[in-house]
Amino acid sequence: MGTRTAAGNNFPTELANEMFLAVQGHSTLAKLSAQKPIPFNGETVFTFSGVGEASIVGEGASKPAGAATIEPKVIRPLKFVYQHRVSNEFIYNAESKLPYLQSFAEAFARVIARGLDIAAIHGINPADLAAASFQSTNSFDGLVTNTVTYAAANVDANIDAAVQMVLADDAVVNGIALSPVAGAAMAAIKVNGVPQYPEFRFGQNPSAFYGMASDVNGTVNVTGAASGSQTDHAIVGDFQNAFRWGYAKNIPLEVIEYGDPDGLGDLKRTNEVVLRAEAFIGWGILNADSFAIVKA
Repeated sequence: MGTRTAAGNNFPTELANEMFLAVQGHSTLAKLSAQKPIPFNGETVFTFSGVGEASIVGEGASKPAGAATIEPKVIRPLKFVYQHRVSNEFIYNAESKLPYLQSFAEAFARVIARGLDIAAIHGINPADLAAASFQSTNSFDGLVTNTVTYAAANVDANIDAAVQMVLADDAVVNGIALSPVAGAAMAAIKVNGVPQYPEFRFGQNPSAFYGMASDVNGTVNVTGAASGSQTDHAIVGDFQNAFRWGYAKNIPLEVIEYGDPDGLGDLKRTNEVVLRAEAFIGWGILNADSFAIVKA
């Protein structure tokens, strides 16, 4: 087994913050929802359901029992790993390290952004698209039962039907995630030759749609070969309050000089080193009834 040499324990705080600003730019879920730091050992969030209404109590009258139920939701970070080979000049030339690190950080941010979406929306491993252990317990595809069948010619009606499902459950809709297929379908809808949703034409990605935060992203309709995977084209719901995600602040960076850590051959023989970064990210769907999916 090869030995490993670590060059620094973590990314600098400023660079880590820049990376997760980039994640928010690339990830639909990060863009639509509120992010807060997640403790390394996880946290438990308590949600109230079936709270009923307030009671007016007359003088001397007994106070009635409430109808609320409390459900705990555990948000526990998972480890996301990204690694890449670079020339061993990274080790010998101090001036080359910063450009390498900046480029690597940008790639890492894109990978993590896609990974968060693919894992949390579909419950599949981003690397091989196989079903993850949490698919049925902590993913939109596994938990959300409000669904509408997608029809390209009527995608706007599909979305409206999905919104009505969420509203019927006494929830709010403040965000919409669309697949590129659905975005193109929206752009194609015309009445008397007039485009009804010109903001989606020519591949555009509006940040807001009818007062909702919105995003068009290919991560929405990623599918896996495993059972339980489905093709989503739109997700609507209360992203601000019913979905939570976060990451542990420290992002380890490791420079590996020896061995074959990625299965591509001995590093010394190929005159390379491997940059490896890990991020601990957690998320939780606090109320599945606050969302609805338009799916194929």
